[in-house]
Amino acid sequence: MKKASNQFNHIYEELSPEAIPWNSLELPASISSLIESGRIRPCRAIDIACGLGNYSRILTKLGFDMTGVDFSEVAIAKARQLAEKEELSIQFHIVDLCQELELNMPPFDFAFDYELLHHIFPKHRELYANNVAKLLKTGAYYLSVAFSEEDNCFDGKGKYRKTPLGTELYFSNTDEIEKLFSPLFTIIDLKIIDLIGKIGNHKAVYALMRKYKA
Repeated sequence: MKKASNQFNHIYEELSPEAIPWNSLELPASISSLIESGRIRPCRAIDIACGLGNYSRILTKLGFDMTGVDFSEVAIAKARQLAEKEELSIQFHIVDLCQELELNMPPFDFAFDYELLHHIFPKHRELYANNVAKLLKTGAYYLSVAFSEEDNCFDGKGKYRKTPLGTELYFSNTDEIEKLFSPLFTIIDLKIIDLIGKIGNHKAVYALMRKYKA
């Protein structure tokens, strides 16, 4: 994934935060609704592919003990600076969850990856899912939200599609997501949702799960 990390380093170096399509200063509704309902309470949580750490900062202010990980060292450096500016205590680490890892972190109660999985191609997904499971306590919640093949953006057809930034994405369906995660997690809610984006709206696969294996 070195080529991909270099590509994202370039994006984070060259584009303003406002120009990065996935960079948002608002907590996604799919996460905030879990908190508002009481299903997810302040706990030890990990923001996977945290980018500039916006969601980690918001959740820290809500009482969460946050860790953010990303494979872009540029994103992590900027995330640390932004957290320090707001005097927030957040752990940020450069981590590629598509590689074999010794994850020396205490286990988490909640993990989420928001608009990440469509950047991970099928050949890397099983290892990714296993690494996520290693991060979590038994019974911990995990939320994954990624573009659905029903999405009409980026030419609106095909499993693999190019974005205006030059990144290539893989668009999933609910059956794929269930097959990927069900060996490791109990799937609580699996559905297609609408996402409002900066340059267009999207259809996404929403998967809320709990880890059931030690």
